[in-house]
Amino acid sequence: MNNIELSTVYLPLLDKVYKQASKTSILEGDEATMKRGDNGELKVAKLDMDALGDFDRNSGYTKGSTTFRWETIKYDKERSQDLRIDRLDNAEALRLPFAKLSSEFIRTKVVPETDAARIAKIAGTEGISTKAENLSDGLAVISALRTCANKMDEDEVDPENRILFITPTNRGMISDLDTNKSKEVLSKFSTIIEVPQSRMYTKIKLNDGKTEYGYTKATDGKEINFLCVERSAAVVHMEQFIKYFTPDEDQEGDDNVFKYRNNNLYGHVYENKLAGVYCSYKTA
Repeated sequence: MNNIELSTVYLPLLDKVYKQASKTSILEGDEATMKRGDNGELKVAKLDMDALGDFDRNSGYTKGSTTFRWETIKYDKERSQDLRIDRLDNAEALRLPFAKLSSEFIRTKVVPETDAARIAKIAGTEGISTKAENLSDGLAVISALRTCANKMDEDEVDPENRILFITPTNRGMISDLDTNKSKEVLSKFSTIIEVPQSRMYTKIKLNDGKTEYGYTKATDGKEINFLCVERSAAVVHMEQFIKYFTPDEDQEGDDNVFKYRNNNLYGHVYENKLAGVYCSYKTA
C-alpha cells in the first residue's frame, strides 16, 4: 500500500476516532451553516430579521427586511506533529502499528487539546453570561444550574437545543442527591455531556512544541464548573490532514513517517446569540 492509498484509507478512520472521543464535536457546523472560503478562511451563515410592525389596511404589510449572508472568519490555529515508527520496529506489519499509533494519538492528544481549546474560546467570548462561583455540593450545583436555566428562559433561548458541558464531579454530586428537584433542573437541558476538568478552563496555553507539547491551563485561566451552549449560538470546525512516507523516502532517518496536521476554528459565537452561552467558573 503506497503513501497516497494509506492516507486515503486511514483519514476517515481517524475522523471516526475523533468524533467518538470528542466531547465538543456536537458543535461542529455542517454545509448549511459553514463553507470553506479563500486564503485559509471560513464562511459561516448569519441570519437576522426585523420584528413585527403594524398592518395597515391601506398600505398593507410592514416593510421589514431579512438578512442572510456568509460572514468570513479566520481559523484560530494550525497544529501538527511528526509521528515515527522505526523500520525494524514496524517490520512485521505496517497497518497494525500505524493504526494503533494514529488512533491513540487522536484519542489521547488531539481530542483533549481540541476540546479544551474550543471550550476556552467559547467561554472567553465577550458578552456571554458568566458567573464566578465555587460549588461545594450537589445542592449548590443544582442552584447554579437553575440560575443558568432561568437566565436563558428570561432571554428566550431555545430550550430544545441547550447543550450542557459539565465536569464529572459536578454531575456526580447531582446524581448523589437523586431528587425530583435535581431531575427537574437537568430537564432544562436537552443534551448533557460530561467533560473532564482537564479540558474545562476559561483560558489555556497552546505550547509551540519547541520545548513543551500540547496545552496547559493559562496562568490567568479558571476552572469551569459547567458551560451551557444553545446549539445555534456557536460553531466549531476542524480539518485534519495526514501524510505517510516509507523508510526509503524518509530523508531524516530510517522510519515510517506519519505527518499529522489540523486547522481549527476553535469557536465562533454569533454576536446576535450571545445569550445562548452561559459559563459558570470557579473563583480561584
